[in-house]
Amino acid sequence: MAERAALEALVGAAIARSLPLQGGDLSRVLRLDLEDGRRMVAKSGPRVATEARMLRAIARAGVPTPAVMAEGGGWLLLEHLDEAPASAPGWGALGLALLRLHRATGETYGWDEDHGFGPAKIPNAACADWPSFWAERRLLAWPEALPADIALRAETLAARLDGLIPRHPPAALLHGDLWAGNVLFTQQGAALIDPACYYGDAEVDLAMLDLFGSPDPVFRAAYGTPAPGWPERRAVYQLWPALVHLRLFGGGYRGLVERCLETLGA
Repeated sequence: MAERAALEALVGAAIARSLPLQGGDLSRVLRLDLEDGRRMVAKSGPRVATEARMLRAIARAGVPTPAVMAEGGGWLLLEHLDEAPASAPGWGALGLALLRLHRATGETYGWDEDHGFGPAKIPNAACADWPSFWAERRLLAWPEALPADIALRAETLAARLDGLIPRHPPAALLHGDLWAGNVLFTQQGAALIDPACYYGDAEVDLAMLDLFGSPDPVFRAAYGTPAPGWPERRAVYQLWPALVHLRLFGGGYRGLVERCLETLGA
């Protein structure tokens, strides 16, 4: 009852019913049906204020994302969007939306605050060049939390990133965790949800989208084709989310990490 009262105070209306929604492994998400006929999504967690700022940054870039309605007391209230099945037009809309997101650029690589996936910290302090950022803030973010042999191989790879990824790519606004589950297809197109934003190489988002499946070819036609050398850079960028999954969910993801490392000769 205390939770319901807190949510009603934040919403500013009585809740007729609340239903759990799938919120991934690291957060709790509810659909709120209000007595005045409105519908919202409530998400709880220790980093909802950070997520609210990221969603607003995505919206300022002109990219579809649920509007932030309110935030406080460990809850984030979001606009409810009606989901539709994935379709070729939806994937095309995602390609155009992501292209628009990446055209919003910053002055440095990183973000003005750190973030995290559960206990896996995401350090975001700025670095002068992109290989340094990817090495220090991603691949070497928490070597003590990885198996010793994997940590050593990641360290070896980090030492030679300067020859594998661009030194000064445009600092594009990234979603930061762009797998298909963080895309909400609607009748109007596609919206981005659950961001982990920072500024960096736009190919980071493309690599993540390829990690657990392949987008519809219409997506690539709308977004454009990566520059030559993409397969090697993709493996560099996929290694980070693979390491995150290894840390959070255990040895079942070791094979994914090793495949990335082997692709890169590490």
